[in-house]
Amino acid sequence: MRPAQASAALQALAAQLPSNLYLGTSSWSYNGWDGLVYEGEYSDSLLSRKGLAAYSQHPLLRAAGIDRGFYGPIPQADYLSYAAQVPEQFRFLVKAPASVCDAWLRSSDGAGRLANAAFLDAEIAIRDFVVPATSGLGAKCGPLLFQLSPLGSMAEDSAGFLEKLDAFLSALPRLDPSITPHACYAVEMRDPALLTPRYIKLLRSHGVRFCVSARDRLPPVQRQAGAQALMDAVEPGPLVLRWMLRTGRGYEQAESAYAPFNRLVEEEPETRHAIADLVAQTLRAGQPATVIISNNAEGSAPLSCVRLAEAIAARLQAA
Repeated sequence: MRPAQASAALQALAAQLPSNLYLGTSSWSYNGWDGLVYEGEYSDSLLSRKGLAAYSQHPLLRAAGIDRGFYGPIPQADYLSYAAQVPEQFRFLVKAPASVCDAWLRSSDGAGRLANAAFLDAEIAIRDFVVPATSGLGAKCGPLLFQLSPLGSMAEDSAGFLEKLDAFLSALPRLDPSITPHACYAVEMRDPALLTPRYIKLLRSHGVRFCVSARDRLPPVQRQAGAQALMDAVEPGPLVLRWMLRTGRGYEQAESAYAPFNRLVEEEPETRHAIADLVAQTLRAGQPATVIISNNAEGSAPLSCVRLAEAIAARLQAA
């Protein structure tokens, strides 16, 4: 499995970026990336298992999101395999299982039918997620992300939810810097009504990062920047950001419109520049920035990474 040949311009762009910028894509198994990331067409299944070695040779792609963990626990052996395929400076953002991140047990149409008794169960999160991910990835483990699915009626009781989240975060084990020196916990909220100062201060009190999320149904990144500023009001910390969807487009719409993900179909320069501002601010503060981009943001995650890298480099040079 061969990597695509990187142009001199792409290599020069990568050389302008600091080593604590971890830019990558949400998963790496897309056969439409022939000529962008890979040399030749390979099945999605083969890329999922063996594609990381070629993926990590792309000059800009220093990180990757492990999304499959949301759909079920990943064995430690798989994490070990992922880590073995990439260089030492590579980082992974790993998503926790829906079993602890979704307040509802959902039917095949996605509707929440029954309350999930395991929602924010720290014991399950530690057993099925934290331990295998950290022990398997080691120093290549980056943010451990709890992406909370839309809470539905539970969001109406904000005080009750925050109390439950507080208890959950309190029960998570401290991350051992001798094993995972680059890891941190992060939470991504999907209910805009709960993106309040109280929520941000709760995360901050536990040393947990607020995950900025560019997607439908959430405030634009420019507005979430205020929450990030509050998060760093006492002391600056790492940036965790995911660029998933454009405003007004759902997941299935984007998948249909953008496949096979080999070109930028609908660019979103306003979001790109807002992300670049946050990243440059974080890097100037001496903190690492992990940015994961989906194909469903603009049509092709690798090409979005290139455009974003150009915007970040321009800001750092201007400073």
